[in-house]
Amino acid sequence: MLGALREAEELRDCPWLEAPRATLEELAGAHAPALAGQVLAACERGRALLDDGDTYVSSESYEAAMRAAGAPLVACQRVLSGEWSNAFVAVRPPGHHAEESAAMGFCLFNNVAIAARWLLARGLVRVAVIDWDVHHGNGTQHIFERDPSVFYASLHQYPHYPGTGAASERGLGPGVGTTLNCPLAAGTGDREWNAAFEGQLLRELEQFQPEFLLVSAGFDAHHDDPLSGTRVTTDGFRAMSTLLTDFAASTCAGRIVSVLEGGYQLEALAASARAHVLELRRAAR
Repeated sequence: MLGALREAEELRDCPWLEAPRATLEELAGAHAPALAGQVLAACERGRALLDDGDTYVSSESYEAAMRAAGAPLVACQRVLSGEWSNAFVAVRPPGHHAEESAAMGFCLFNNVAIAARWLLARGLVRVAVIDWDVHHGNGTQHIFERDPSVFYASLHQYPHYPGTGAASERGLGPGVGTTLNCPLAAGTGDREWNAAFEGQLLRELEQFQPEFLLVSAGFDAHHDDPLSGTRVTTDGFRAMSTLLTDFAASTCAGRIVSVLEGGYQLEALAASARAHVLELRRAAR
C-alpha cells in the first residue's frame, strides 16, 4: 500500500512524516490507564494472545501501537493549525475494535478515539468519526456512546464480526442520537453503500455540524477482501471519499484526518487507499 501511494504521480509533492509515539496521558483520553500496562506486559513476554480470538502481539507490538496512536495526533495538529488541509494516516495496528479497557480484533489502542479526545481537549465541541470498515467499530462506539460531543457513524456488514452495530444502537443517556449505524448485508456493493452514505449518514452529519472529521478508513469491504462478504469496489471507495470531502469543504473548512483500519487483500488495499488519498489531495487543492 505504501508503495502505491509513494509511486502515485499526483502525490509526489505530499509530505511524509514518521509516526511519533503517543504519550500515556494521550492514551488515557480514551482508555483506562491499566490497558497500556497490560499490552506492554504481554509484549514483553514475546508473544501473547490478548483476547479470545486472534489479537496476538509480539515483542515489537507495543512500540508499533504507541506510534499508531501518536501519528493521528500529529496529523490533527497540522490540520487544526491550518498547515495542512487534510491527512491520511497509514498505520497499523488498527484501532476501532479496542474498547476503553480491552484490546480486541487486531486492535490494541483505539487510534481514532484517542484523536477525537485530543481534539476535544483543544477546544472543539463537535467531532465526527466516520467508519466504513466492513466490521463495526464496537470500540469507538463504546467509548463515545454517552458523549454528545462526538458523532459516531458506521457503515458495515451485518451480521458480521464483532456482532454489534444494529440500526437500533443510537447511543446512551446524553449521547442518544449521536450514534448512527448503517448495517449492510453480505452481497451489497457500491450502490447500497453509497446510498446509505449519502441518504442516511450525510443527512445526520449535516444536522450535527461537526467542526472536524475523523475517518476510520478500513478497505476490507472490497469485493476481493477475504474477511468480508460485501462487494464494494475501488470506485465505490472513491465515491464515498468524494462525498465526504465535499461535505467537509462546506461544513468544517475541509478538515479531515483519515486513519487506516482494516484491509487484508494487499492489491485491493493499495488500490482503494490510493483512490481515497487522491480524493483527499483533490480536495486540498
